[in-house]
Amino acid sequence: MTNAAEVLVELRAAGKPLPIVDLADRLGVHPNTIRFHLADLIDRGQVERVGPRRGSPGRPAHRFRAAPRMDRQGPRRYRLLAEILVNDLASAPDGAARAVAAGRAWGATVADTSGADTSGADTSGADTSEAGTSEAGTTEADAMVSRRDPWGEDPTPKLMAAMDDLGFAPERGADAATIILRHCPFLELAETGPSVVCAVHLGLVQGMLDSWRAPETVDRLEAFAEPNGCLLQLTAGNRHDDLPGAPRAATVTDSDVASHWDGPGRLNR
Repeated sequence: MTNAAEVLVELRAAGKPLPIVDLADRLGVHPNTIRFHLADLIDRGQVERVGPRRGSPGRPAHRFRAAPRMDRQGPRRYRLLAEILVNDLASAPDGAARAVAAGRAWGATVADTSGADTSGADTSGADTSEAGTSEAGTTEADAMVSRRDPWGEDPTPKLMAAMDDLGFAPERGADAATIILRHCPFLELAETGPSVVCAVHLGLVQGMLDSWRAPETVDRLEAFAEPNGCLLQLTAGNRHDDLPGAPRAATVTDSDVASHWDGPGRLNR
Protein backbone atom coordinates (compact mmCIF):
# COMPACT_ATOMS: atom_id res chain seq x y z
CA MET A 1 0.00 0.00 0.00
CA THR A 2 1.35 3.40 -1.00
CA ASN A 3 2.25 5.79 1.82
CA ALA A 4 3.18 9.47 1.99
CA ALA A 5 6.91 8.69 1.97
CA GLU A 6 6.59 6.89 -1.38
CA VAL A 7 4.70 9.83 -2.87
CA LEU A 8 7.46 12.17 -1.72
CA VAL A 9 10.17 9.91 -3.16
CA GLU A 10 8.35 9.84 -6.51
CA LEU A 11 8.05 13.61 -6.64
CA ARG A 12 11.75 14.02 -5.87
CA ALA A 13 12.69 11.48 -8.53
CA ALA A 14 10.52 13.20 -11.14
CA GLY A 15 12.47 16.43 -10.90
CA LYS A 16 9.47 18.42 -12.06
CA PRO A 17 5.93 19.19 -10.83
CA LEU A 18 3.42 16.39 -11.44
CA PRO A 19 -0.38 16.38 -11.45
CA ILE A 20 -2.28 13.95 -9.25
CA VAL A 21 -3.23 11.69 -12.16
CA ASP A 22 0.40 11.24 -13.20
CA LEU A 23 1.43 10.42 -9.65
CA ALA A 24 -1.40 7.89 -9.38
CA ASP A 25 -0.31 6.22 -12.65
CA ARG A 26 3.31 6.05 -11.57
CA LEU A 27 2.47 4.48 -8.22
CA GLY A 28 -0.45 2.36 -9.44
CA VAL A 29 -3.01 3.69 -6.97
CA HIS A 30 -6.28 5.61 -7.09
CA PRO A 31 -5.98 9.43 -7.39
CA ASN A 32 -7.88 9.84 -4.11
CA THR A 33 -5.07 7.98 -2.35
CA ILE A 34 -2.61 10.46 -3.81
CA ARG A 35 -4.80 13.40 -2.74
CA PHE A 36 -4.87 12.08 0.83
CA HIS A 37 -1.10 11.75 1.06
CA LEU A 38 -0.46 15.08 -0.69
CA ALA A 39 -2.61 16.90 1.86
CA ASP A 40 -0.48 15.44 4.65
CA LEU A 41 2.79 16.26 2.89
CA ILE A 42 1.69 19.84 2.22
CA ASP A 43 0.74 20.30 5.89
CA ARG A 44 4.22 19.11 6.88
CA GLY A 45 5.89 21.49 4.43
CA GLN A 46 7.43 18.71 2.35
CA VAL A 47 5.38 19.27 -0.82
CA GLU A 48 4.26 22.45 -2.57
CA ARG A 49 1.29 23.04 -4.87
CA VAL A 50 2.24 24.56 -8.22
CA GLY A 51 -0.14 26.45 -10.49
CA PRO A 52 -1.47 24.67 -13.59
CA ARG A 53 0.55 24.78 -16.80
CA ARG A 54 -0.72 27.60 -19.00
CA GLY A 55 -2.03 26.82 -22.46
CA SER A 56 -3.24 23.31 -21.62
CA PRO A 57 -6.60 22.34 -23.16
CA GLY A 58 -9.57 21.90 -20.83
CA ARG A 59 -9.48 22.59 -17.12
CA PRO A 60 -5.80 22.62 -16.14
CA ALA A 61 -4.86 20.44 -13.19
CA HIS A 62 -2.79 21.60 -10.27
CA ARG A 63 0.65 20.11 -10.06
CA PHE A 64 2.79 19.23 -7.08
CA ARG A 65 6.50 19.15 -6.39
CA ALA A 66 8.80 18.25 -3.53
CA ALA A 67 9.65 21.35 -1.51
CA PRO A 68 13.12 22.61 -2.54
CA ARG A 69 14.51 22.64 1.00
CA MET A 70 16.02 20.34 3.58
CA ASP A 71 13.54 17.88 5.05
CA ARG A 72 12.55 19.20 8.50
CA GLN A 73 10.75 16.00 9.49
CA GLY A 74 13.90 14.03 10.24
CA PRO A 75 15.23 13.30 13.73
CA ARG A 76 17.18 15.86 15.73
CA ARG A 77 20.37 15.12 17.65
CA TYR A 78 20.94 18.29 19.64
CA ARG A 79 22.31 16.34 22.59
CA LEU A 80 25.02 14.89 20.35
CA LEU A 81 26.04 18.40 19.32
CA ALA A 82 26.07 19.48 22.98
CA GLU A 83 28.21 16.48 23.94
CA ILE A 84 30.72 17.29 21.20
CA LEU A 85 31.05 20.91 22.38
CA VAL A 86 31.20 20.00 26.08
CA ASN A 87 33.87 17.35 25.48
CA ASP A 88 35.92 19.79 23.42
CA LEU A 89 35.78 22.47 26.12
CA ALA A 90 36.45 19.97 28.90
CA SER A 91 39.66 18.88 27.19
CA ALA A 92 40.94 22.44 26.73
CA PRO A 93 43.30 23.90 29.37
CA ASP A 94 41.10 26.99 29.68
CA GLY A 95 37.82 25.15 29.11
CA ALA A 96 36.20 26.01 32.45
CA ALA A 97 37.09 29.69 32.14
CA ARG A 98 35.72 29.81 28.62
CA ALA A 99 32.54 28.12 29.84
CA VAL A 100 32.08 30.72 32.59
CA ALA A 101 32.70 33.53 30.07
CA ALA A 102 30.20 32.03 27.62
CA GLY A 103 27.61 31.74 30.37
CA ARG A 104 28.12 35.33 31.47
CA ALA A 105 27.81 36.60 27.91
CA TRP A 106 24.59 34.66 27.38
CA GLY A 107 23.26 35.74 30.77
CA ALA A 108 23.71 39.36 29.73
CA THR A 109 21.70 38.77 26.54
CA VAL A 110 18.76 37.12 28.30
CA ALA A 111 18.72 39.41 31.34
CA ASP A 112 16.31 41.87 29.76
CA THR A 113 13.76 39.19 28.91
CA SER A 114 14.17 36.82 31.87
CA GLY A 115 12.62 37.15 35.29
CA ALA A 116 10.21 39.92 34.36
CA ASP A 117 7.42 38.19 36.31
CA THR A 118 8.47 37.25 39.82
CA SER A 119 5.03 36.04 40.89
CA GLY A 120 5.75 32.41 40.00
CA ALA A 121 9.04 32.04 41.87
CA ASP A 122 9.07 30.52 45.34
CA THR A 123 10.69 33.26 47.39
CA SER A 124 8.73 32.72 50.59
CA GLY A 125 10.77 29.86 52.03
CA ALA A 126 13.74 31.87 53.29
CA ASP A 127 14.78 31.34 56.88
CA THR A 128 17.44 33.74 58.11
CA SER A 129 17.23 32.75 61.77
CA GLU A 130 20.48 30.76 61.59
CA ALA A 131 22.32 33.00 59.12
CA GLY A 132 25.86 34.00 60.10
CA THR A 133 26.10 37.16 62.18
CA SER A 134 28.79 39.75 61.60
CA GLU A 135 30.63 41.68 64.31
CA ALA A 136 28.27 44.59 63.74
CA GLY A 137 25.36 42.36 64.70
CA THR A 138 23.85 42.05 61.20
CA THR A 139 23.49 38.87 59.21
CA GLU A 140 24.88 38.39 55.72
CA ALA A 141 21.27 38.31 54.51
CA ASP A 142 20.65 41.68 56.20
CA ALA A 143 23.73 43.11 54.51
CA MET A 144 22.46 42.06 51.11
CA VAL A 145 18.97 43.36 51.78
CA SER A 146 20.42 46.74 52.76
CA ARG A 147 22.37 47.02 49.49
CA ARG A 148 19.93 47.33 46.63
CA ASP A 149 20.54 48.06 42.98
CA PRO A 150 20.17 51.65 41.70
CA TRP A 151 16.38 51.17 41.38
CA GLY A 152 15.97 50.07 45.01
CA GLU A 153 14.92 46.59 43.86
CA ASP A 154 15.93 43.28 45.44
CA PRO A 155 17.30 41.25 42.50
CA THR A 156 16.90 37.85 44.18
CA PRO A 157 13.22 37.27 43.29
CA LYS A 158 14.00 38.42 39.76
CA LEU A 159 16.91 35.99 39.58
CA MET A 160 14.77 33.14 40.85
CA ALA A 161 12.05 33.91 38.32
CA ALA A 162 14.65 33.97 35.55
CA MET A 163 16.10 30.63 36.65
CA ASP A 164 12.60 29.20 36.81
CA ASP A 165 11.97 30.38 33.24
CA LEU A 166 15.14 28.57 32.20
CA GLY A 167 14.00 25.33 33.83
CA PHE A 168 16.09 25.23 37.02
CA ALA A 169 13.14 25.05 39.47
CA PRO A 170 14.80 27.31 42.08
CA GLU A 171 13.89 27.44 45.77
CA ARG A 172 15.11 29.59 48.63
CA GLY A 173 17.58 27.83 50.87
CA ALA A 174 17.95 27.95 54.64
CA ASP A 175 19.07 31.58 54.38
CA ALA A 176 18.67 34.42 51.92
CA ALA A 177 22.15 33.86 50.54
CA THR A 178 21.37 30.37 49.23
CA ILE A 179 19.28 29.29 46.24
CA ILE A 180 18.60 25.61 45.65
CA LEU A 181 18.24 24.45 42.04
CA ARG A 182 15.95 21.42 42.01
CA HIS A 183 16.19 20.72 38.29
CA CYS A 184 18.97 20.88 35.73
CA PRO A 185 17.95 21.39 32.09
CA PHE A 186 21.22 19.70 31.05
CA LEU A 187 21.34 17.02 33.74
CA GLU A 188 22.95 14.21 31.73
CA LEU A 189 25.64 16.54 30.40
CA ALA A 190 26.23 18.05 33.84
CA GLU A 191 26.72 14.61 35.38
CA THR A 192 29.45 13.74 32.88
CA GLY A 193 30.98 17.19 32.30
CA PRO A 194 30.39 19.40 35.35
CA SER A 195 33.58 21.39 34.77
CA VAL A 196 31.94 22.85 31.66
CA VAL A 197 28.18 22.68 32.18
CA CYS A 198 28.18 23.89 35.78
CA ALA A 199 30.66 26.63 34.84
CA VAL A 200 28.21 27.81 32.18
CA HIS A 201 25.46 27.90 34.82
CA LEU A 202 27.65 29.93 37.16
CA GLY A 203 28.50 32.40 34.42
CA LEU A 204 24.87 32.60 33.35
CA VAL A 205 23.78 33.78 36.79
CA GLN A 206 26.71 36.19 37.08
CA GLY A 207 25.89 37.65 33.68
CA MET A 208 22.26 38.31 34.62
CA LEU A 209 23.17 39.89 37.95
CA ASP A 210 25.80 42.05 36.26
CA SER A 211 23.28 43.27 33.70
CA TRP A 212 20.80 44.14 36.43
CA ARG A 213 23.55 46.04 38.32
CA ALA A 214 22.70 43.91 41.31
CA PRO A 215 24.54 44.55 44.60
CA GLU A 216 24.94 40.77 44.93
CA THR A 217 26.73 38.23 42.81
CA VAL A 218 27.16 34.46 42.90
CA ASP A 219 30.57 33.38 44.13
CA ARG A 220 29.98 29.65 44.33
CA LEU A 221 27.95 26.92 42.64
CA GLU A 222 27.87 23.59 44.48
CA ALA A 223 26.74 21.02 41.94
CA PHE A 224 24.81 18.07 43.37
CA ALA A 225 25.46 19.36 46.89
CA GLU A 226 22.19 17.73 47.90
CA PRO A 227 20.71 14.46 46.62
CA ASN A 228 18.09 16.43 44.73
CA GLY A 229 19.61 19.84 44.16
CA CYS A 230 22.52 22.17 43.47
CA LEU A 231 23.32 25.24 45.56
CA LEU A 232 23.96 28.79 44.40
CA GLN A 233 25.67 30.97 46.99
CA LEU A 234 24.98 34.70 46.80
CA THR A 235 27.38 37.20 48.29
CA ALA A 236 27.35 40.96 48.73
CA GLY A 237 29.44 42.79 46.15
CA ASN A 238 29.04 43.15 42.43
CA ARG A 239 31.20 42.65 39.36
CA HIS A 240 30.25 45.65 37.26
CA ASP A 241 32.68 48.55 37.49
CA ASP A 242 30.61 51.42 36.11
CA LEU A 243 28.70 52.32 39.29
CA PRO A 244 29.97 54.85 41.86
CA GLY A 245 31.79 53.02 44.62
CA ALA A 246 31.39 49.60 43.03
CA PRO A 247 34.33 47.19 43.19
CA ARG A 248 36.15 46.60 39.95
CA ALA A 249 34.88 43.65 37.94
CA ALA A 250 36.83 40.46 38.49
CA THR A 251 38.50 38.66 35.61
CA VAL A 252 37.93 34.91 35.37
CA THR A 253 40.99 32.99 34.17
CA ASP A 254 41.52 29.32 33.45
CA SER A 255 43.87 28.88 36.42
CA ASP A 256 41.46 30.74 38.67
CA VAL A 257 38.55 28.52 37.74
CA ALA A 258 40.60 25.35 37.92
CA SER A 259 41.90 26.22 41.37
CA HIS A 260 38.40 26.75 42.75
CA TRP A 261 37.05 23.28 42.07
CA ASP A 262 36.66 21.82 45.57
CA GLY A 263 36.21 18.25 44.51
CA PRO A 264 33.41 16.80 42.36
CA GLY A 265 30.86 19.35 41.35
CA ARG A 266 31.83 22.38 43.43
CA LEU A 267 32.89 25.58 41.72
CA ASN A 268 33.92 28.65 43.68
CA ARG A 269 34.46 32.05 42.18
